[in-house]
Amino acid sequence: MSLDTVVEDIREQARARANEISEEAEAEADEIIAEAEDDAEEIRDEILGDADRTIEQEREQKLSSAKLEAKQARLEARRDVLQSIRSDIEQEVAELSGDERKELTAALLEATAAEFDDGDNVEVYGRGDDQKLLEDLLADYDRFEYAGEYDCLGGVVADSDQSRVRVKNTFDSVLDEVWENNLREISDRLFEQ
Repeated sequence: MSLDTVVEDIREQARARANEISEEAEAEADEIIAEAEDDAEEIRDEILGDADRTIEQEREQKLSSAKLEAKQARLEARRDVLQSIRSDIEQEVAELSGDERKELTAALLEATAAEFDDGDNVEVYGRGDDQKLLEDLLADYDRFEYAGEYDCLGGVVADSDQSRVRVKNTFDSVLDEVWENNLREISDRLFEQ
């Protein structure tokens, strides 16, 4: 065997080994690339999932916020309507006149008088425009006298030093009570859904 043959054999073995190493390296590189692609796909899916969840959360938050704002706007509009109605009622009550005003004031005065003892001196206050009406009505009550103006829509406020009682029977107080007792029903009727 000649030296050339030995060299050729070594070269052949080296080439075969180089091919084998190259094929192993390519297979390992393909495996690394496949793993990297799988990892990249998992990361991409995870990022997309996170993005979808974030988008959904933000959408839900904005939707919830918009619903809350709409509800608050509806409630504010309802309050405004109710306040407008209340103001209209107060205006109508303040403008009551003639026999209707006299009958209502007399009824409130009678209920007020029942709260005091017979011997009490009672001072009665009322709306400035009702002074004449009150003085006429008080003529039927012993120890009751008109004492001055009270800021109200009508009716009477009375007190006595003897019994230390103060009774407020004004149109305002009656309206307040009726309004509070019926507010839910008024609201339901106005804003049926």
